[in-house]
Amino acid sequence: MPDGKRRRDLDAAATVIAAGFVCEAVPASAADHYSRIKIARQKKGLSLDEDDLWIAATSAALGAVLVSRDTDVLNISGLKIENWAE
Repeated sequence: MPDGKRRRDLDAAATVIAAGFVCEAVPASAADHYSRIKIARQKKGLSLDEDDLWIAATSAALGAVLVSRDTDVLNISGLKIENWAE
C-alpha cells in the first residue's frame, strides 16, 4: 500500500490490536503432542499440513484454545477449538 493517511491509520490500528496479544514460545512438550497427533491421524488415514500440525501441537501443549475454522483440526483429541466465523 502506498504511503499515506490510510496506510498510517491501518498501521496504527494493527499496532493497537497486536498489542493485545500474548506471544508464547513453543514449549518442548509440543513435540510430544506433535507425535501423538500425527500418529493418530496417520492411523485414521488422515494427513495434516505440517504448519497446522505444529500449531495444533503447540496449542495442546499450552492448554490454549485454538481459534480456527479449519475443518482439518476439528477432530484432534484433546484440542480445544473455537470457530469465531460461525
